[in-house]
Amino acid sequence: MKLFDYDLEEKTLIMGILNVTPDSFSDGGKFNTISSAVKHAKKMCYEGADIIDIGGESTRPGSKSISADEEIKRVLPVLEKVVEIVDKPISIDTYKSDVAKVCLEKGASMINDITSFRGDKKLVDIIKKYDVHICMMHRKGSPKNMQKNPYYNDVISEIKDFLKERTDYAIRKGIKKDNIIIDPGIGFGKRTGLGIEDNCNIIANIKEFKKLGFPVLIGSSRKTFIGNISGKKPLPPEDRMEGSIAAAVISSINGADIIRVHDVKETKRALNIVECFKKNK
Repeated sequence: MKLFDYDLEEKTLIMGILNVTPDSFSDGGKFNTISSAVKHAKKMCYEGADIIDIGGESTRPGSKSISADEEIKRVLPVLEKVVEIVDKPISIDTYKSDVAKVCLEKGASMINDITSFRGDKKLVDIIKKYDVHICMMHRKGSPKNMQKNPYYNDVISEIKDFLKERTDYAIRKGIKKDNIIIDPGIGFGKRTGLGIEDNCNIIANIKEFKKLGFPVLIGSSRKTFIGNISGKKPLPPEDRMEGSIAAAVISSINGADIIRVHDVKETKRALNIVECFKKNK
């Protein structure tokens, strides 16, 4: 199976996170100027990122949405500069059709939609028109309320059923199957810290999602569950690197095709070891 020019049988791809927001949970405000964002994108590519994912709206638990105009104002100037200096595919982390259209016209080649076309029904037509990759994610609730007592009878089967319904919908609407990526939505309406770790369950069962026939993206980097289980007490985002790398390694071993990360260099070094083991087993 191929994604862009990458052979997914050869390696797990690394998607580097570029948040151009003032309020993202881990790096809000660090890269919300054009110069700092472009510098970071260049650095991530040098360190081994295969895809750069630019996001202009925070989706951390409790966050509020912003207008498409505000999101475009944040993302577009960065995108225009990044495509000039980076020879990697650029993904835009948005669910808004207006944002996607403008960014695809300016050189982006993938949309990362945390709503799986439920946030803006016009987005499916934009993806079809521009014939680009779309990542469809499972999310329970909205960022504003998704961590307020989420509940599942069977988290794996419920996520799998959701992704099956959403990908079937996309294909019925004319999206090419080869353009679809799925994401079980680590941290988005999943239970953690109460004796139930849905996110660990998801990563342990990636092969179940692979049965749907699409590449699987895992975005566990610096998420709350890592902070909850890494130390004697919950760790803040800046202290979650080791746990994030461990989650990335296990995800790759279990079949993830793309790992979305903040710490590209460290994750790349760890995955180099994983790929060597895979080739020699």
